[in-house]
Amino acid sequence: MENLVIAIDGPAGAGKSTVAQIVAQRLAYTYIDTGAMYRAVAWKALQLSKFASEDIAAIAADIDIQLTYKNGCTFVQIDGQDATEAIRTPEVSKMVAEVAQIADVRRYLLILQRRMAENGQVVMDGRDIGTHVLPNADIKIFLTASIEARALRRWRELIAKGYQVDFEQLKADIACRDKKDCEREFAPLVQAEDAVFLDTTHLSIEEAVCEILRLCDKRISDV
Repeated sequence: MENLVIAIDGPAGAGKSTVAQIVAQRLAYTYIDTGAMYRAVAWKALQLSKFASEDIAAIAADIDIQLTYKNGCTFVQIDGQDATEAIRTPEVSKMVAEVAQIADVRRYLLILQRRMAENGQVVMDGRDIGTHVLPNADIKIFLTASIEARALRRWRELIAKGYQVDFEQLKADIACRDKKDCEREFAPLVQAEDAVFLDTTHLSIEEAVCEILRLCDKRISDV
């Protein structure tokens, strides 16, 4: 496979991480979950009880985040400590939206993200990858789904992990996160002009994966 850089953006619960992981696996590429990086900062801030923007930015400037993709899972180490499950709790999910609004946090993580992608053969997902982090990516996807579908997916995921979650509240939380992501001043969630829009409301994971792989094949054949 060619040395492509693939950027997948979209709102919370759209299935970006799941789809991106499988695409990376099929291509034998490196998968980079930028959402996990913001969650890592949020988790660290909660651990330290630091909630002021300047304190959270200082955490982002100093944090050591290691992402390892093995056997279909992304493992996250924060300052040498495994936090793979810890960063996926509802508490972190509630705080990460606020952390992502802080411009200096995004600037510090941007440096790490670009460094991770500099050798190519990567699939990176997030909310500002095609527009801000990797504006020259070879393939750009804006992957989304209805709020109802996204909330249902997230609800099932949390229930499977043993959390008691109210579906309507979860749906409201996702809508609130969408609003914050789209309206933030620095690097908001928006579809890049040259991104392919992919609505997964009625698509299976495999169908979404196949569509992205088809775009990769087309890109290679056009070169």
